[in-house]
Formats: sequence, C-alpha cells, structure tokens
Amino acid sequence: MSRHAHVRPADVRGYSRLAIDATLGLTRLVETMHHNIARTPGPLGTYVEEPTRGITGLVYRSIQGTTRLVGSGIDALLGRLIPLLEKEPAASSGKREALVAALNGVLGDHLAASGNPLAIPMQLRRDGQPLALEAQSLATGLVAPTGKILLLVHGLCMNDLQWRRNGHDHGAALAAAGGYTPLYLHYNSGEHVSQNGHACADMLESLLRAWPVPIEQLTIIGHSMGGLLARSACHYGKLAGHAWPQHLRKMVFLGTPHQGAPLERGGNWVNVVLELSPYTAALARLAKIRSAGITDLRHGSILDEDWQHGDRFAHAKSKKGTIALPHGVQCFAIGVTLSKKGVDPKRPLSGDGLVPLRSALDMQKDGTRNRCFPASRQWVGYGMNHLDLLDDARVYEQLRRWLC
Repeated sequence: MSRHAHVRPADVRGYSRLAIDATLGLTRLVETMHHNIARTPGPLGTYVEEPTRGITGLVYRSIQGTTRLVGSGIDALLGRLIPLLEKEPAASSGKREALVAALNGVLGDHLAASGNPLAIPMQLRRDGQPLALEAQSLATGLVAPTGKILLLVHGLCMNDLQWRRNGHDHGAALAAAGGYTPLYLHYNSGEHVSQNGHACADMLESLLRAWPVPIEQLTIIGHSMGGLLARSACHYGKLAGHAWPQHLRKMVFLGTPHQGAPLERGGNWVNVVLELSPYTAALARLAKIRSAGITDLRHGSILDEDWQHGDRFAHAKSKKGTIALPHGVQCFAIGVTLSKKGVDPKRPLSGDGLVPLRSALDMQKDGTRNRCFPASRQWVGYGMNHLDLLDDARVYEQLRRWLC
C-alpha cells in the first residue's frame, strides 16, 4: 500500500454497501413506477406506493432478495478481510479526503444512519490528523500552543485540508500574523446543521477543558455551511450551559448563506413538479436522495425544530426557527460576487455562484442590513467566486485587519 492511500480497505466495504443500497432503492423505484403505470390512473391521478403483484411482483421480490443475499455475503467477507489488510493503515491522500468529503455532503445522513464506514466522524484536526482532546496529547501534539484558539469550519462537501488552496491557508497565515493556534473542524456535512451544531458545541467544551495553556480568546471562521454550523453550535452551547461561549470573542462568516441558497430552493421545486403526476412521482425519490445538510441550505436552517416535526422536502416558505447572532461577540460577514465592482447587492443574481450577496450579508428584502453586521463589519469582494474566499489575498487582508 502506498504511503498516502487513495482508497483504504474499509472504503471498499463502504462503497459495496452503497452499491447494494442503490440497487435496492432503484429496484423499488422502478417497481412503484411499473405499478402506477399499470393502474392507468390518469395524468394527475392518485399516486400509490405499493408493490406489484403476480409474476411481476415475484420478479421484483427475487431481484431484491438476491441483492440482499449477495450484499450480506460480500459485507461479511470484507468484514473479515479488512482487519488483516489494515494492520498498518496508510495516511489518507488528499484525493481520497476530497472524494469522501463530497460523498458525505451528498449522502452523509444515509451513511451515518446505515453505519457505513465512509461516514465522517466529527473531529478536530491539524494537517489532516485528529487531535485527542486530552491535556497531555494536546501539549505534545501541538507546537507551542497559545491562548488564542482559531477554529476554522469548512463548508458543504468539503474537508479541513481544503482550507489550503493554491498554497495559502487562512489559518496558518493568521497564526503567523496574530499568534493564533489554528484548529480545523472535520465533519459530515450531509447531516443536519443542528446535529453538527450540538456535536461541535460538546467538542469545544471538551477542547477548552483540556487546553494546555490559559485561554485568552476563541475565534471562529466559518466558510459557507461552516458559518451556519458555528451559529448553531453557539446556540446549543449556550443552552447547555457550556463555558466555551464565554471565551468566544469574534466570528467571521465567509460566504455563509444566512438566508439560504437558491440552488437548493430550485431543487425543492423539482420535487413539487415531479409529484404532480403518479407516473413521475416515483422519480421524486431521486431528487430526495440529497442529504439533510443540503436541504438545510434552502433557508439557512440551523435549529432542530426546522426539521424534526415535518417533511424536510416539503415546500416551506421559510425556516421555522430564527436566532440572533451570539450576544457580546463581534461578528463579521464577507460576501463576494462574480460581478465587477458597483453591482447592487440586492440584485437576485449578484453573488458568488452559490450564495447571493444579500444572503451572505444577511440583508433585509428592502436592502437594509442586519444590525448584527454594521458597515464596519461587512466586506464585499468583486470578481470572485465561492471558493476564492479561501485563498484570495483581498479576503485574507480583510481577515487580518479584523482579527489581528
């Protein structure tokens, strides 16, 4: 095995489980369509999700039964082989990290619910290596840790290693300029933002208890979904009575969709259209494969109540719960646009390709700006896309001014 592996033995088991799940799901989808077509209910008739009968039903049941049998046999065999092949596991390559992160962004809730080994567990990492949240381990694992902790939280379908882009890493640069100790959150971005918010809040509490030197301050930078996760963690950390929010001094949101992202809202309309006819309603399942994390981006949902008591694919006009930015914390927002300087932030198409400027700056519909982001704590970059937020020199310079 190479020093940096593109595929680990456990990955093969994870991909195998996904293939079996996909085969079973597709078979059920085709059977449902077959049943509804056979009923000829009319173009806008009632959609029925029932198995077919007779010889046709027998064929579908045989396919599903055989798939489960073969799948369980392969999984059992791989379960015995993997411990033998991973006695000395190789370090994960950047390509593997990116692939697994993207897969978690799209299907992460399913991976976690099914116990798939490809599901990413939440960790704090440095240089791609997990940190044990124990005082001795942190003291020996970090080079000269300071009392200024900088937490960087990545976005959807990404991972902590992708904070380094084109040779630049905001965390490393701010460490050199401002004496911070950068830590990087690695998490399953396909799970609900609020679920990750709970887990992050608990993890930060454990981190601060184990930090080897006196803590001066905690600063958080969140890119895209990472900003929503940070807001959720602040909310649930306060509710739990955690101590770490008292050390939080500043938060910076890079292209965070505070008001949601239009691409997810467009995807939700696909569900609505497909479900109008019984002949296409089964295809709505394909649109509903997207993860809980993705559907949270429709309106920038960060609370449990946004999804616990309803259908997350329902066409809701807005999120159910809203919370203010954390009290007593200096919060900053950076939004960028593909357009040249002078574009009106209120224009629907003014944005970085994924997040509109109005959402990134949390502007009201009438164009007024959220009181939590006064003019001195907002910055707009022109001629940049969503990923340029990670390495553009102009973005870093603004971070340095605010944080150093």
